[in-house]
Amino acid sequence: MESLFLLIPLSAVLVLAILAVFGWALHGGQFEDLEGEGERILTDETPPLDSGQLRRIDPTEESRHRSEALK
Repeated sequence: MESLFLLIPLSAVLVLAILAVFGWALHGGQFEDLEGEGERILTDETPPLDSGQLRRIDPTEESRHRSEALK
């Protein structure tokens, strides 16, 4: 009986945490396009680059990064 005094509030906190994470994912657009992600892997097209991905690395710098990664 004494364990119920601990388990009932603990389960209520757990349910509230699960609802908060679900609400956060729902508000963040996680469930907007469910079919699109499944179809995306079937196409051969590459997605367009974001502005952050357009940074170019010259070949000498790229080879230096690769050699440092191998160490």
